[in-house]
Amino acid sequence: MSSLFVLILMVYSVVLIKAVVIDEDSGNSVSKYEVVVDGTRGEILDRNGVTLVSNRQGNSIKFNAALFPSQSKNAERNEIIYTLIELCESKNEEWTDNLPIIYNELGELVFEEDRETDIKGLKSSNMLNLNSYATAKNCLDALVDMYDLQDYDEETARKIASVRYEMWRTGYSITNPYTFAQDVSNETVSIIKEKSEFFKGVEIEIEAYREYTDSALAPHTIGIIGAINSDEYTKYNESLNEMLESTDYTDEEKAELSRNSYSVTDYIGKFGIESAMETYLRGSKGVKSITIDSEGNVNSEYTVNPEQGDTVVLTVESGLQRVAQNSLEKRIQELWATSSSELDAAGAVVVLDVDTGEILASASYPTYDLSEYFEKYDELLEADGNPLVNRALQSTYEPGSTMKLSTALAGLEEKSIDSETTYYCNSVFEYFDVTFGCLHSHGYLDVENALEESCNIFFYNVGESLGIDVMNSYSSKLGLGQKTGVEISESTGILAGRAYRESIGSTWQMGDTIQAGIGQSDNLFTIIQLANYCATIANNGTRYKCHYVKYIMSDDHREIIYEAEPEIVEQTGISQASIDIVKQGMLAVTTTGSCASAFSKIPEKVGAKTGTTQVKRVIDGRVVEGNNGLNISFAPYDTPEIAVAVIIENVDSGTATATVAADIYEYYFSTKNQVSDAQNTNQLLR
Repeated sequence: MSSLFVLILMVYSVVLIKAVVIDEDSGNSVSKYEVVVDGTRGEILDRNGVTLVSNRQGNSIKFNAALFPSQSKNAERNEIIYTLIELCESKNEEWTDNLPIIYNELGELVFEEDRETDIKGLKSSNMLNLNSYATAKNCLDALVDMYDLQDYDEETARKIASVRYEMWRTGYSITNPYTFAQDVSNETVSIIKEKSEFFKGVEIEIEAYREYTDSALAPHTIGIIGAINSDEYTKYNESLNEMLESTDYTDEEKAELSRNSYSVTDYIGKFGIESAMETYLRGSKGVKSITIDSEGNVNSEYTVNPEQGDTVVLTVESGLQRVAQNSLEKRIQELWATSSSELDAAGAVVVLDVDTGEILASASYPTYDLSEYFEKYDELLEADGNPLVNRALQSTYEPGSTMKLSTALAGLEEKSIDSETTYYCNSVFEYFDVTFGCLHSHGYLDVENALEESCNIFFYNVGESLGIDVMNSYSSKLGLGQKTGVEISESTGILAGRAYRESIGSTWQMGDTIQAGIGQSDNLFTIIQLANYCATIANNGTRYKCHYVKYIMSDDHREIIYEAEPEIVEQTGISQASIDIVKQGMLAVTTTGSCASAFSKIPEKVGAKTGTTQVKRVIDGRVVEGNNGLNISFAPYDTPEIAVAVIIENVDSGTATATVAADIYEYYFSTKNQVSDAQNTNQLLR
């Protein structure tokens, strides 16, 4: 059983609604407050109900303003904070340190990069009231004076000032406890409790923390949560203000909108499904009523209970996802071990249901572990191969010979060629004063053989006869150079042609048409586009919107809130006869062609097309070359169910990538008829 990993998830982020003082019949003065309390974040499951992301309970250290030394008692407040910092650091516990002033490599005080908004707030009239040109040292000196930290050395003073600053920034008050540290050990908690008389107002709260069943599984897809930043806070609250000013909502609805607004201490989804499904996952905030009498006794009760967020069920099958990741990594490392390329080895794979657009798996390599995302963020930013990039959806690639499927369909539909049309390949194609080549002299080939052999000369002729506008009309129908509609961030890509050239202030040449017909020129597509392109051919011409979310249900799994239905983006109208001819060429690739060996053990027939493109990069002033290998395929051939697109960057050909697809098919067909584990009662998983 895979080990469980965790990431902090704030549950109680409290915000003042109102505070009143009332006189009771007894004569005692009682302060009454109403505060907003966050609900627990919803879970994320795979299509079979396997938990991918859930929550667990853990300890957080908080300051209760009703008992913590007041701001007028600086010395006592600072001593408690300093002692807590020492305790946490001695136990390797992280504490909240958000002051935008750090020490650089030379030991000098500097402002932290990319913290302009926070630095401006620090210098503002509401805080330090310093000039805009004030240095980091000026700011720290002002903080030392403000919080009476003169008796501490500079480094210690900076740490204490960081806590004091964050208490101010987050609006620390009786109704808004300050979170000093999150997810601390029971040992640390025990020490604090043993010295509770010293640690006045320092309390331990049990909170929910984000937990991953396997934090290395589909990290680019699942995404992560993190503390809301100033830009996000502004965006969400500007949207709230627009709704509150609208006449489309009742007073009751506006009150609920206000209660569920974001506070500066909230955590939100940063990318992936955690971000895309934020509205469903975050839950509904409740209201807690707190009373404090004149003797300091505190009582609280909920007037509105917080609600857990909804459960998001993905289209992803976790077992298939794991196979896709492992096979991709294994193959890349095998090819890299025998390669002399100086370029980074990388790649991606996408698996689609051809009849629904459901994404069954998508992987990007290099990858990372979600549990280490924040801890190793700077390292990941600088790592070879850019592991934070989702190559399956965000990187774009020259499609190479995989484009020949679209060119063939256009030629067949426009009657430029038929199944018996042949062109002679002697490895050279003369076009005016330009010579284009092919890797081999193939002799006479029809379209089926041309796809099997991936003959450039055949498709140069087809492209010349059609022209770029006609070719692009079919490429567009098949979804190339267009977003697939998936819920998380994806690139659009580029469909080579006059429109794109004009957009960059350039001119389209006839020679570009020749190259575009075989997937060169300006063509750049994402791997998910190529997978959907292949799926559209496999299902005989229906292009579906791609999606990761299968359905969303209530936290108790009793009610379906949203269910994704297959959404047709386009009926291409391409004839069955043309599609059948192209499919026969794809079948030949896997039976007698270059991929026959890779797919020989698959229990079902597979249709495929490879592509190999040359890439060039400048390294230390030198031009370094490498090859990208692509493979798109579908199976079973006679009754297609899934399509697979694979890219391996910089190290080999399209044929070399076929083993990744083969591993995916082997797993898919071996588990297809297995009975799933029984689900828990009262679950709507299906």
